[in-house]
Amino acid sequence: MEGSVSLGPAEHKRLMDVYRKHPDPEVRRRAHILLLLADGRPWSLIAAMLYCSSRTIDRWKKRFEEGGVEALGEDRRGRRSPFAAWVAALVIGWVTNHVPRDFGFLRSRWTCECLAVLLLNVAAIGVSRETVRRWLHREQLVWRRPRPVLGPQDPQRRAILGRLRRLLRDLPRDEVAVFQDEADVNTNPKIGCMWMRRGQQAEVETPGTNEKRYLAGSLNWRTGDLIVTEGDRGEGRNSALFIRHLEDLRTRLRCYRRIHVICDNAIFHDSRAVRKYLAEHGDRLAIHFLPRYSPDLNPIERIWWHLHEEITRNHQCRGMEELLDLLFDWLEHRRPFEVERDAYLRSNAA
Repeated sequence: MEGSVSLGPAEHKRLMDVYRKHPDPEVRRRAHILLLLADGRPWSLIAAMLYCSSRTIDRWKKRFEEGGVEALGEDRRGRRSPFAAWVAALVIGWVTNHVPRDFGFLRSRWTCECLAVLLLNVAAIGVSRETVRRWLHREQLVWRRPRPVLGPQDPQRRAILGRLRRLLRDLPRDEVAVFQDEADVNTNPKIGCMWMRRGQQAEVETPGTNEKRYLAGSLNWRTGDLIVTEGDRGEGRNSALFIRHLEDLRTRLRCYRRIHVICDNAIFHDSRAVRKYLAEHGDRLAIHFLPRYSPDLNPIERIWWHLHEEITRNHQCRGMEELLDLLFDWLEHRRPFEVERDAYLRSNAA
């Protein structure tokens, strides 16, 4: 009865993925049995290691040979109750199509306990929250952080994006386009995940009194070079900082006849002071606004994300000057940056 199994590279990789990541511990154990068989381990050793019988090893060996990796998720020991399947499908429908407020709960998201209470109230069926958890895992639902997305969309998005694509496509060699945006830097660090010992929550020291500094930056569409203007102490994200940054662009990019600045629709980007400045220097500067609610169309946003992820999150700097020195060292080390051009190189409008 004893024997091993033969695995190709693809099957071995799939079995390793099941063994490491599958939510059901029983399925993980079945994959473990097959991996040990493929390594040529004796059945007696496998049975001792995994606390199973030789009949269990034989059963999953045969099922794998008949149905491949997919057969590991099957459980033919008896027939599953159609009533239980109907109840599980009801719960899955609640989770995927409704929110707790639809049923009168003052909650923003589902929990296993909340679903068990609702099942008792609606169908007079009492199950434990762990049973609900198994149902959710069986349907490949997982508990993880969602990705935030913007709800509203500019009705002129298609037209504006089309104009920006034509601008970048037909940009003369003696003109330059930059994507501009502001970022804030705080001595009170942004908190993020980090390695720590289990059961011992790490600590990030905060200064108590936060100091904030704004940066205005522009990313060169062609070269990936980043030009940054540091805000003064106490200076907000306002027209004065934006105008000083435009002045830096005129100085740093003086080899170009015309500078196209592509930025978001912040009110201070189109203030009276900015219009007055452009009236004096409009021969070299042109402002182009992105569609509203479209941070995905500004490549510099990705650089700010990496800046916060690698420098400001959980930082241990004692003061703003130390943090800014670290920040500008990082910028100098990373430049030039890779410009994400996908949204502008596609021919179809987003």
